[in-house]
Amino acid sequence: MCHPWVQIDGMAPDKPLDSAVLTRLTQFSAMNKLKKMALRVIADNLSQEEIAGLKEMFKAIDTDNSGQITFEELKDGLNRYGANLNESEIHDLMKAADVDDNGTIDYGEFIAAMLHMNKVEKENHLFAAFSYFDKDGSGYITGDELQKACEEFGFRDVLLEEMIREADRDNDGRIDYDEFVAMMTKGNADLGQKRL
Repeated sequence: MCHPWVQIDGMAPDKPLDSAVLTRLTQFSAMNKLKKMALRVIADNLSQEEIAGLKEMFKAIDTDNSGQITFEELKDGLNRYGANLNESEIHDLMKAADVDDNGTIDYGEFIAAMLHMNKVEKENHLFAAFSYFDKDGSGYITGDELQKACEEFGFRDVLLEEMIREADRDNDGRIDYDEFVAMMTKGNADLGQKRL
């Protein structure tokens, strides 16, 4: 069953809501923390038109209209649309999307997790996200800048060296724009073309 409010770029997806949510949450769970933070920055800068369908999807799952999706709401929302998941699988999806680790998925976290990769890969979005982390405008994301971003996102106990190493292809201890773009688009080759 396809709902008109789950439209992506003006087209209804081929899969029912539970598939779209499951697919994107699963993909999001496999991403490193830097990529999750970058997606959140991109999500926060998208226009209302770009996220209209996702806003309706969030409202449909957030049944008490608190602005936060709880574990129970996620479970009920997925069950309502016929998802066949056990509690530990739903818990894993919840944990993956709950980037700030406060036990709920807020609107920004939901949008970041649900973003369609063809939006993420737009040059202006990638550059804006890179610039968010590159506070001094040097053209590099350094450990100090990453530390500041982690604090802004409420991340504790983050292994900065590991985060940098995951994207730092030339091993200079910092992330340049090309490395950032490569990290953001890695594994997205088939995601941007097909509708999930």
